[in-house]
Amino acid sequence: MQMLVSGTWRNSSSGRQEEVRSPFDGHVVDLVPIATPEDAMAALDRAEAGARIQRSLPAHARAEILQRAAALADERAEDIARTITAETGKPITEARGEAGRAGDIIRLAAYEGAQLYGDTLPLDANPGTGQEKIGFTLRQPCGIVVAITPFNYPSLLVLHKIAPALATGNAVVLKPARATPLTALKLAACFVDAGLAPEALSVLTGSGGDLGDVLVSDPRVRKVSFTGSTAVGTRIAATAGVKKLSLELGASCPVIILPDADIELASSAVAAGGYINSGQVCISVQRVLVDRRVEADFLDALVPKVKAIEVGDPTVASTRLGSLISTHEAERVEASINTAARNGARVLTGGERSGAVVQPSVVADVDPSSPFSRDELFGPAVAVSRADDIESALALANDSAYGLGAGIFTSDIAGSVRAMRQLDAGNIHINWTPLWRADLMPYGGLKGSGIGKEGIRSAVHEMTEEKTVVLHGRPW
Repeated sequence: MQMLVSGTWRNSSSGRQEEVRSPFDGHVVDLVPIATPEDAMAALDRAEAGARIQRSLPAHARAEILQRAAALADERAEDIARTITAETGKPITEARGEAGRAGDIIRLAAYEGAQLYGDTLPLDANPGTGQEKIGFTLRQPCGIVVAITPFNYPSLLVLHKIAPALATGNAVVLKPARATPLTALKLAACFVDAGLAPEALSVLTGSGGDLGDVLVSDPRVRKVSFTGSTAVGTRIAATAGVKKLSLELGASCPVIILPDADIELASSAVAAGGYINSGQVCISVQRVLVDRRVEADFLDALVPKVKAIEVGDPTVASTRLGSLISTHEAERVEASINTAARNGARVLTGGERSGAVVQPSVVADVDPSSPFSRDELFGPAVAVSRADDIESALALANDSAYGLGAGIFTSDIAGSVRAMRQLDAGNIHINWTPLWRADLMPYGGLKGSGIGKEGIRSAVHEMTEEKTVVLHGRPW
């Protein structure tokens, strides 16, 4: 499959290609170009024209293009889902759920992008100013947006960047994850076929190491939106220069279980929230901090549910857990589980690896200060640690370099309010795990989990800039 440069499907300037392989069974799904820095510069050159074209379009015209793209995404949802499964190893039922959201995300962006309201300013409240001046704000597109996306949700996370960027009148250069470029290219085809200006969208495939610095450091780029590791996000922040940044970074999300929790609800939620997409979700449940008075009951309820997760061929509808993105990543997760066990933790179920597949795991008696608890795992395992009371549970939850999501299970309103106020996380869920997201809600983290917000309405603001206008009725 060719990459997209300013409306043209083409190979790289070097002519080099690489295979996209299924992580589950290793078969070659397709070939894609390996873009060069020269290709990246060509995409940025054309994006300058694309930004001018996009900015000149009225909001209703941009919305009409996105509505057509949404309809095409609906029509092509099954093909997109099968592509997601092929290049990620994600179970087809999960892939269909992800692909099925594509059209709705684009439609939501079309609506929000047409609702760029400004504010009137009460200038006469300023001493010395009368009523001869009118002030208000206007929003305008940033211009050129560079979007860099990860492998774990190759449709969802691409659209959460490019749809609001295009809806608000920007041109976009997208660099999808090297492991999962095919979904991004098929989504881009929906916009191209819907009549988007050719210069408004490019999708570059290949090495982030070769392309990333070229894209994010270019002074013509006004906005960079990145989802990925904290290490790479830190590099982008140091490299980008003076421009707007949205950085959706790492996490180690905690869930607190208090004595008055509904244990059946909590165990069912953790059995889902820790293992969807093989745990390769930034808001996946990684740490469970359970009050010691209900720890045994919680584990008794959780372990059978995790054992019941069907693991296998991701193309089979009944499969709930497929492969990780690569054998290398599976080996890393397996090693992390084994290290935790050697350091005194108990593996109650799972931990075994075959190729890129790791069996879903519950690891109890985990030291909250250990790497298995503190570092981002990004795999199908949950670390369970004891807490003495709500005070210690909240302290342990906050004792992290990250702050993306958190959950708490309790029937006590006072405890819920306390958690809302004291948990240092960008997304807090009461009586559910962090692994829940609506496309319209603000979404982003604190501390090492990043800066900026996604969610379509929030992204629309992130993809635009605000100007203040003052109309002077008299020159004094």
